[in-house]
Amino acid sequence: MIFKSLCRHAGIGANSYLLETRTARVVLDAGMHPKHEGSEAIPHYEFLEAGSVDSIVITHSHLDHVGTLPVFLQQQAQAKVFLTPETAELASAMLHNSVNVMQSKRIEHGITEYPLFEHRELDGITEGFEARGIERPFDLDREGTMRATFHDAGHILGSVGVTIHAEGKRVMYTGDVNFEHSTIQKGAVFPEETVDALIVETTRGEQARAPGYDRTTEENAFAAAIQGVLERKGSVLVPVFAMGKTQEVLAMLHRFKTEGLIPKHTPVYIGGLSTKMTHVYDRFCEVSRRHLPGFRFLKDMAIEGSGKKRKGPIPFASGCIYALSSGMMSEKTVSNIFARQGVLENARHGLFFVGYADPETPGGKIRVAKPGDSVLLDPAYPPVKLNCETRIFDFSGHSTRDAIADYIVKVRPKKAFLVHGDDGAVEWFRGEIQRRLPDTQVIVPLPGEEHNI
Repeated sequence: MIFKSLCRHAGIGANSYLLETRTARVVLDAGMHPKHEGSEAIPHYEFLEAGSVDSIVITHSHLDHVGTLPVFLQQQAQAKVFLTPETAELASAMLHNSVNVMQSKRIEHGITEYPLFEHRELDGITEGFEARGIERPFDLDREGTMRATFHDAGHILGSVGVTIHAEGKRVMYTGDVNFEHSTIQKGAVFPEETVDALIVETTRGEQARAPGYDRTTEENAFAAAIQGVLERKGSVLVPVFAMGKTQEVLAMLHRFKTEGLIPKHTPVYIGGLSTKMTHVYDRFCEVSRRHLPGFRFLKDMAIEGSGKKRKGPIPFASGCIYALSSGMMSEKTVSNIFARQGVLENARHGLFFVGYADPETPGGKIRVAKPGDSVLLDPAYPPVKLNCETRIFDFSGHSTRDAIADYIVKVRPKKAFLVHGDDGAVEWFRGEIQRRLPDTQVIVPLPGEEHNI
């Protein structure tokens, strides 16, 4: 069996990998790189001869794992697309939104390659999705020479890692994984049998967990920070990703109100893509593995801006909580506009981060700014002075480096392929594995390199 990285760039981005045997070829994920545009955002699909792939596995519905699936299928139309039912619905909504974003970028930035695919093309693709449940083995090729099993990855709704058996070998791909319980999402349940090869994410390799960290304590600190803003008649802006982080924040706010940590009738606003994704979370509330089974956000919580009656933009007022995308506060997104038009300059308000923000994004710039600094949120507008309260809370959807390292030790791979991490993160894992498993071959795969398993 051969492993090959199709990633165009090192680090976190357009994730895609090939597993090839003498009789079958399977691709793992089809991501779009968030920092690049056009062809630079697409994996090296030119490494694959047209019509040569039996199937593709999509581990979850974030764009860095599914964003170029339609591009992949333009040359591999015969390939079956395997994913969970939850990922199928979330990915469909995410990809349709991506078409809209690319159409806007074509107009605003003159990127003539965009859109890379169209809405009508997506409709045909999603109708052919092959949905599979967790812990139920299935064939990846017509002859049944490669078999796969999905395992709950605990990252977002429908996310999985996958074990693949072929040619007497056992390969595990973690995708994005979180072994810890979150507010709505339960932690990953992965097999612990030894493997011949482990393809493992390294996202948080540079980040050590703060000593004494406790999830409930962190959530309660978040609640206290919100309450402090509300008491001074301010509002709270929480930049969130529409899928996963929005629903985690809503689940926290539900607990805070239920337990009296914040006023029960505090208005909570979401909108746009976040609402669509929350509808999907609600549709799977009875069948997915999660906390609060049966709880429907849009039915069981009073959420503003989520119904069909409201027209126009979300109104800004004091005494409210705004969980708005994008999580990195990219230009022209609602969270960026709210920060620029009132939140950032006003000391009464609070801007609280609950997830990752790339240092080069507006959110990343705010995180390192000091009170009184001027921050450029959008090149089309003047910088804005930072006067509001800012806080960063650790609610990552990715496992800590120590938890992933412990899992690597449990499965004792003959070969460990380190992916989905910046250089420093990868190097931490390389050193840790070499120290704890000296017989394991540690590989940082370069695009196009073939590695025997």
